[in-house]
Amino acid sequence: MASKYRLAIVGYRFMEKWSDVGEVLKILHDRGCGIDFLDLPADIDQRSLAKALDGYDFVITSTRPYYGREFYIYNQDVCVIARHGIGYDNIDVNAASEYGVYVIRVPNVVERNSVAEHTIALMLAMLRKIPWADRGLREGRYGVIRYSYELFEELSAPRDLSDMVVGIIGLGNIGSRVAEILVRGFGSKVIAYDPYIDPEWARALGVKLVTSLEEIFSRSDIVTIHTPLTKETRRMINREVLSKAKRGLILVNTARGEVIDTEALLWALREGIISYAGLDVFEKEPLPKTHPLIETNNTILTPHIAAFVRTTQKKMLESIVRGIANYIDGKPMEEYAVVVVKPAKPRKPKSQRRSTQNL
Repeated sequence: MASKYRLAIVGYRFMEKWSDVGEVLKILHDRGCGIDFLDLPADIDQRSLAKALDGYDFVITSTRPYYGREFYIYNQDVCVIARHGIGYDNIDVNAASEYGVYVIRVPNVVERNSVAEHTIALMLAMLRKIPWADRGLREGRYGVIRYSYELFEELSAPRDLSDMVVGIIGLGNIGSRVAEILVRGFGSKVIAYDPYIDPEWARALGVKLVTSLEEIFSRSDIVTIHTPLTKETRRMINREVLSKAKRGLILVNTARGEVIDTEALLWALREGIISYAGLDVFEKEPLPKTHPLIETNNTILTPHIAAFVRTTQKKMLESIVRGIANYIDGKPMEEYAVVVVKPAKPRKPKSQRRSTQNL
C-alpha cells in the first residue's frame, strides 16, 4: 500500500544502520509515512535539490545543503523542513514563510551538555597538549618517565585552567553551560561578550560581561565561541579583532565556522597570536582535503561532531520526528520542536491536496 506521507532524511545516511533510529521513526511509520535516506551533494544547486525532493512532504536535514528561494519556487511538495540541530542558517526562512513551508528545529536544551562537553574537551586537549604528547610517544620522541627539556618545552601547560581567564562569545544556552562547567568545575575566571544578555543573570553564573569583542580577546587566555550565525556575526572574528588578542591565545569554535574569517585565523596561527585552535566547524564544510587548515600543526580539527553523543542524537531526532507527527495529527509542533517559521498560508501535504480536489 502506498504511503500517505513521505519523509526524506538528508545528510544522515549513517542513521539508516543505527538500530535506535528505527524505534524513533516508527512514530511516523505508524502514521502512514514512508521514509527515505538520501545522499545529496552539499553544494547541490537549487533546481536539482527541488527535483530530488519532489514528492516528499517532510524533510529532515543537516547543515547542508542550502534551501534557498529557488528551491521553494521549483518544489511545491515539501511542507515542513526540520533541522536536525539548533542552527538553521542553511534555510532561507523568509522564502519558506512566503511559500508556505514550516521550518522547525531541535530545542536548545537537547544539545546543551554534549556541545559544552566537547568544547571543554578541546580546551583541555590543547592546554595539556594531549594529541602532540600521544604522537610524540608513538613516534619514540618521548619516553615514559624519561623526561627531557625538549619534552618539558613542548608538552608542559603554561597554567592550570583554574588560573586562566576564559572568554565566552555568546552566553546563551550552550555558552552558559560552558560557563557553569568552567566556574563551578575548574574555578576559572570567566568573562563574556553578549550584548543581549542581562548582566544580573551573567553575574549569577559567576561571569562578568564585557562590552566588546576586542576586550574579550585582549583579556582572555582562552576564547570559545557560542553564537549563532547571523548577518551580524558572520566573520565577526576577523583580522582586526584577532590583532587585539593576547599573544598565545587558545581559540575554540564549536558554533559555526562562518563566524571566523578563516584567512584571518590562518594569519593569527602563523604569527603566534593564536597558539592553538580547536575547531569543530568550518567556513567550508565538508573541509576539503587540500584546505590550509589541514596542514597546520597547532590545531585540533574535529568533523562537526560536538553533538555526536548517541543519547543526544536520539533525543534530537525524536524531538523533530514528534514535531512532524504532531503536524500530521493536527496538533501544535511546539510541543516537541522549536517552530522557526509558521507561515500564514501553509502548504498542505499532497495527500490532503488530492482529497480536497476529489470533493
